[in-house]
Amino acid sequence: MKTSLSRHRRAIAEVMQVLLAIASLAVSFLLRFDFPLGPLDARLLFQALPLLVAVKLVVFRGFGLSHLGWRYIGFPDLLRIGLANVAASVAAAIALRLAIGSNFPRSIYVLDFLVCLTWMVAGRATVKWLLERRHAAPSKPERRTLIYGAGKTGVATLAEIRAHAGIGCRVMGFLDDDSSKRSMRIHGVRVLGGRTDLASVARKQGIDEVLLALPEDSGDQLTEILEQCRVARVSAKRVPGLLERIGPRVRMDQIRDVRLEDLLGRPPARWEQDGLLAHLSGRAVLVTGAGGSIGSELCRQIARHKPRVLVGFDQAETALYQIEQELQERFPGLVFHPAVGSIQNPRRLEELFGEHRPESVYHAAAYKHVPLMETHPFEAVENNVFGTRNLAQAASMYGAEEFVLVSSDKAVRPAGVMGATKRVAEMICQAERSGSTRFRAVRFGNVLGSSGSVIPNFRRQIEAGGPVTVTHPEMRRYFMTIPEAAELVLQAAAMGSGGEIFVLDMGEPVRILDLARKMVVLSGLRPDIDIPIVFSGTRPGEKLFEELRALEENTTSTPHAQIRIFSGPAPQPELIWRAIDELKRAVTDRKSARVVGLLQKIVPDYTPSPVALRESPRPRSFSCIV
Repeated sequence: MKTSLSRHRRAIAEVMQVLLAIASLAVSFLLRFDFPLGPLDARLLFQALPLLVAVKLVVFRGFGLSHLGWRYIGFPDLLRIGLANVAASVAAAIALRLAIGSNFPRSIYVLDFLVCLTWMVAGRATVKWLLERRHAAPSKPERRTLIYGAGKTGVATLAEIRAHAGIGCRVMGFLDDDSSKRSMRIHGVRVLGGRTDLASVARKQGIDEVLLALPEDSGDQLTEILEQCRVARVSAKRVPGLLERIGPRVRMDQIRDVRLEDLLGRPPARWEQDGLLAHLSGRAVLVTGAGGSIGSELCRQIARHKPRVLVGFDQAETALYQIEQELQERFPGLVFHPAVGSIQNPRRLEELFGEHRPESVYHAAAYKHVPLMETHPFEAVENNVFGTRNLAQAASMYGAEEFVLVSSDKAVRPAGVMGATKRVAEMICQAERSGSTRFRAVRFGNVLGSSGSVIPNFRRQIEAGGPVTVTHPEMRRYFMTIPEAAELVLQAAAMGSGGEIFVLDMGEPVRILDLARKMVVLSGLRPDIDIPIVFSGTRPGEKLFEELRALEENTTSTPHAQIRIFSGPAPQPELIWRAIDELKRAVTDRKSARVVGLLQKIVPDYTPSPVALRESPRPRSFSCIV
């Protein structure tokens, strides 16, 4: 029956419009002539009725009223109904004047317009109310809810909750920091106060949860609200902002727990997907470090754009197996080849390129832990420098069209071995010109939740009851999410002609101490009270502030407002290859001070730490190559 009604919705709507037009004209006559109609008045009514109904039906059809929805009727629909009635009344008045003459009472036109408009709006409102009431019986105990934010997102959230009353959610009121909205009623729900009123309102109303319908850039505000929710002992969930959802509606399945990136106060970067689909579809793609945080996310995003074949390369077989299983489940039509091996092995790379002939290479494999690399300079150079050189040579030799290096903000004026090796890797990409391959690098800051980053370490310390260890109270870092980082890499591959270094506009750097405090608050605890925060001091190779570009580098814009190109003086290839040959000899001789000195020679703005300058005590024959 429901399917039949849906199929004939337009016909049913037009029948209802005809009935409303007949009834409104009849009521208008009764009102005009004080209800008892005389024979002449009745004859005039029946004479005008067919013409008026026909005119109104044609006008209403022209305005598309029969296509309007019933449950989601809003102000634009009401405006359309009003304009349609004005047009219909004017057209009917002209037609009746021509057909009947001046004997037709002019007051009828006004009465008919008002009655028809009122009934049409009231009828749709009644149907909407009945449709919502049909689902009104909650299937579970009602949760008394506050919506924080009385803007568009908050109003959309209220509408969606009312449309799905069976979920057992009852909105008790709004909260909003805009004082002009206080005591205002929005769709029958009152604005009960602002941020400072949250705890008291929650107690008075017996609130169970707060839905946060706030802009994406409200990080500090969210932190304070979470603290208020903790005091009030109520849970908080995040309603997606406009950038996270498609269309004006909010879906209940989009409402989620508050995440750390919500508290950073920077809206996530969003990119156009059409260009990526055209760029990746039907291509053979190789991702190194495919088992890592960035590499695995690159695989997920590339898989969505339908490559001909995707090759995941990593020396960590367990992580590689896990991403293979995930991709098989999420993308059953994807041709994915997991390949185990090391970028330090040129012969393995020749086998890999010879078998799969990748057209696009995304190089995410790297040693990235800063303090650890300070005591392992040989391994950092062998993997981050020699491995990148091996991979670049293989890409050129086998005719790959593009090569994208995943770099780091630590490559700018590096203070550690890791940053210096990533800068040398960038220079290799700028200097490699032996084939038709387009080389480019992508710099970004710290990635939230990546393996080895500060976030998992803080989370583990909080779960253990503290303390949370921060190196320095003024240490700051740029942060972005894993999906943002991976998408930036893909977007960079689709632009430029080669030799560029791309970087995302990441906003302001985040103080690590603030990040630690926000993570404690996000866990429902109090920083410095429930969870102590202690300072351990900066570690070898670390800087207080990271930079995304050096002073001598120039900046140019790209088609994407949030991506810029930084290009310093291009390195001379012969000097780079000669320096790398010297590095190889120093690594072979296990002379760590010599290795660090050569890195400083290649990267003049590299400032080595005392730990890196100290000669390695390890035996000459010993190597930590994994």
